[in-house]
Amino acid sequence: MTIQEILKQYWNHDTFRPMQAEIIKSVLLGHDTLALLPTGGGKSVCFQVPALAKEGICIVVSPLIALMKDQVENLVAKGIEAVSIVSGMSKREIDIALDNCIYNEVKFLYLSPERLLSELVRERIKYMKVNLIAVDEAHCISQWGYDFRPPYLHIADLRELHPDVPVLALTATATAEVREDIQQKLLFKTPNVFQKSFERKNISYVVQSDESKFKKLLDIAKGVKGSGIVYVRSRKETAEIAKFYTDNGIKADYYHAGLEAGLRSKKQESWKNNHTQIIVATNAFGMGIDKPDVRFVIHKDMPESLEAYYQEAGRAGRDEQKAYAVLLYNYSDRLKQEKKFELSFPTIAEIKQVYHYLANYYQLAYEAGEGISLDLDLGDFCSRFKLDAIKTLNALKFLEQDDYLSFNESVFLPSRFRFEVFNEQLYNFQIQNPGWDPFIKTLLRSYGGAFDNYVRIREFDLARRTHMNVQQVIDGLKQLDEFNILSYLQQTDMPQVTWLKPRQHSEALYINKKAIDDRKATYRKKMEAVFAYAEHKKCRSQMLLAYFDEPNADKCGVCDVCLEEKRERNTSEVFDDITNELIQLLSTSTHDLGSLVSSAKSGTEKEKIATIRQLLDAGKIKFSGEKLVISDKN
Repeated sequence: MTIQEILKQYWNHDTFRPMQAEIIKSVLLGHDTLALLPTGGGKSVCFQVPALAKEGICIVVSPLIALMKDQVENLVAKGIEAVSIVSGMSKREIDIALDNCIYNEVKFLYLSPERLLSELVRERIKYMKVNLIAVDEAHCISQWGYDFRPPYLHIADLRELHPDVPVLALTATATAEVREDIQQKLLFKTPNVFQKSFERKNISYVVQSDESKFKKLLDIAKGVKGSGIVYVRSRKETAEIAKFYTDNGIKADYYHAGLEAGLRSKKQESWKNNHTQIIVATNAFGMGIDKPDVRFVIHKDMPESLEAYYQEAGRAGRDEQKAYAVLLYNYSDRLKQEKKFELSFPTIAEIKQVYHYLANYYQLAYEAGEGISLDLDLGDFCSRFKLDAIKTLNALKFLEQDDYLSFNESVFLPSRFRFEVFNEQLYNFQIQNPGWDPFIKTLLRSYGGAFDNYVRIREFDLARRTHMNVQQVIDGLKQLDEFNILSYLQQTDMPQVTWLKPRQHSEALYINKKAIDDRKATYRKKMEAVFAYAEHKKCRSQMLLAYFDEPNADKCGVCDVCLEEKRERNTSEVFDDITNELIQLLSTSTHDLGSLVSSAKSGTEKEKIATIRQLLDAGKIKFSGEKLVISDKN
């Protein structure tokens, strides 16, 4: 099929969006390609279409587990075979998924970047017929980027396994420095960048500096008709602000990565279908959600970088109609961010301390633990060892940078199971253990394919079908797991730590201080850019575009700064018109205040009185008894 026929068959679109076709053709010609498309520009189509046009499998590397799951589900719903391998999956699950990629008709393998560190994964990829390597959120490979992820540096290893396969790197935001870095780190054979302008003419960027953020949240929701997103920093705040809106008669809901997948999906659909007006969310929300008619995006708190802000704010107005991106900012935000900056860079000693505390927490012996993934209750860990949570999180990220471990925040994996025996063995077990027969029969009727692959299971649904309570179902599945009849993996939404190397002794634990200092300088630079955006009275669009290396953009005319300039200019013009008319009236005859105001045609009554007051203060006119006259000074 041609790329147009593929687009029509699977997406039911007749034409590509701007630049999609050019990017796809570049990939099909075998060129390494960097594509910068704004949020909502249709990045996934740029690798999905060429992968379907060629024989073989496309490997997609992405750090966004929720987005990977959504894309896999969407592809499978279209009848396209796709699988994902993420942290938290068992070795058996990974083994089965990789086998399917080698021996079955799987077209897409989605991987989290830390999975590329696994010898098992790399060895199996060697035997796959790979037609394309797609790198989503490619800015994560650059230490100059706003969201550097050290495991991304290992993506280039895939090129050694399949040297003739092109790489397509995709991102919504990258400065010139980051664009160059991406191509270098991914070993591009020749530079090749497709980039749209970052300008969004239909978005009015606004910074509001009122102290009462809750009042502003309400004013915007009532003043702008249509659906909106409110971004906040904490999961707790998502529920609190959604309730605040609901209490004030506005349909709102909340969303964060810790919610069960089915509930997240339900909340998304309600908002996408406009049954919910506002979704209050952490930055886990929005990736891969193409809702064109979002009329406003509010950031209640200061973003960490202009890249993150542009990407999240860009979810407004994808239909090219008027939309607003509002940042609520006051001086206390600067103080909070400065404090967070200090906590984000623990000392070498503190990083080493977290490493050893973590090993003690898991009771790992020295030289043990390589390759294992473990849930981390961060609150419990910090409480037990009296650690600061933010500093601990950042210590884990620096340990990740030096390849000691990988850390994933909030991995939600649903419950799943797989039969570990063949049909005949299972039947014999049912004969010998008749008490288990009804439970196993319900499992067999409810979940197909469980002899070959792990399948998702909802304990609540199974409880309803078996007339048991949920805890009894969980206990039953655990017992069958102990009997080796099946493998049962319970759902988790915990952060996960994977030990990439065995536990090291203190003298063998090397932390790269220069890399930390470089990250600190980059973080400071990005933080200052956000302060400048929020505090300077310059066209907001011009500032954003200059940051993304478009220095000669025109003023947008619709941001809060441009509109204020227009108001001041209009006020000045009105003052000049009223002044000229008043002087002309007084040069022909005297007037009392009332008759002068009523005789002048320009401006409102309030503006005319204000102008007269200014002319009196400036000594241009004066009172002579009850009458106003032109001053002798003139």
